[in-house]
Amino acid sequence: MTQPLDINAVSAHYGTTRVLQDLSLSIQAGELVSLLGASGCGKTTTLRLIAGFLSPTSGSISLGGRDLTRLPPHRRDIGLVFQNYALFPHLSVLDNVAFGLKQRGIAPADRRRRAFAMLERVGLTALAERAPGALSGGQKQRVALARALVIEPPLLMFDEPLSNLDARLRVDMRVEIRQLQRANGTTSVYVTHDQEEAFSISDRVAIMNAGRLMQFGQPEVLYRRPANTFVARFVGFENIIPFKAVARDNGTVTVETAGMRLRLPQDAFGAIPDTFLLATRPDGLMVSTDPAADGLPARLGLRTYLGRAYQYRCDTAAGHLIANGMLTTPLEPGANVQLVPVPEQCCILASEEAQG
Repeated sequence: MTQPLDINAVSAHYGTTRVLQDLSLSIQAGELVSLLGASGCGKTTTLRLIAGFLSPTSGSISLGGRDLTRLPPHRRDIGLVFQNYALFPHLSVLDNVAFGLKQRGIAPADRRRRAFAMLERVGLTALAERAPGALSGGQKQRVALARALVIEPPLLMFDEPLSNLDARLRVDMRVEIRQLQRANGTTSVYVTHDQEEAFSISDRVAIMNAGRLMQFGQPEVLYRRPANTFVARFVGFENIIPFKAVARDNGTVTVETAGMRLRLPQDAFGAIPDTFLLATRPDGLMVSTDPAADGLPARLGLRTYLGRAYQYRCDTAAGHLIANGMLTTPLEPGANVQLVPVPEQCCILASEEAQG
């Protein structure tokens, strides 16, 4: 039976180095949550704490109300899918899948039936008697997934499971993992450094940095409404510009940065505070050659071709900004333009984030 997972104010140290600080996450029963971040952010440490391979220095971990904090790994009843597959080379595919059932004392006939049924679900019954060494990377990962699911764990955890596969196979496998997870309804924790992978597969995503939780929410919310500058830059908001409001009139707010002024429509941006950061992706700055356009004056620098757009490095009084322009009208470096914010491609961050 699937169960909720609760991580409450967990901290962890390696020697004198703190690698996780006061992490709290509540993961609902049947939910797939990804821990996302760069190497060293604390995501793998979190997985090891949940699995019981490490012990926290403070805080608690519970699954379905059962305290796991001090239980040894073999008593946690958690399914694990590893980056390197961790298959037994001397066992057949079928015996690898059945291994966890054997450890739990399931009768031979029953565990063989259940292992075959799980291999059928991952499309590998024809390879049941093969050795793992005769399988492709994608096939090995399917075996590892089948082995984790066959024991019907209340919690399933994935540790960078697709990083050894090529790009196309990673896309195919993440679809398969998501379909199987939804069909089983198993509460799942998925560790990855790949933003696209995390956003495509998850109900919610926890973005981590330096052992801290930076934001936890649905992928759409993280992508459109980051909570701070770290998350904004992580999800592609390359331009973060400090502004102060200098006038408010008839539904528009005149704002200023580095001596440059522009007007923002209040209804398009929502509440605009007196001081704030305007965060945009390159698509969020429209490149206009109209000198009367209400934007930031800029001089175009390096132009690169992205396939879907031309991208420009722009020099402004507020520093370098990145903007995407239309394919039909490539502009030459040195051109004077206006960079006009596109409201639906922008977000406003609290000004104190400039200090963090």
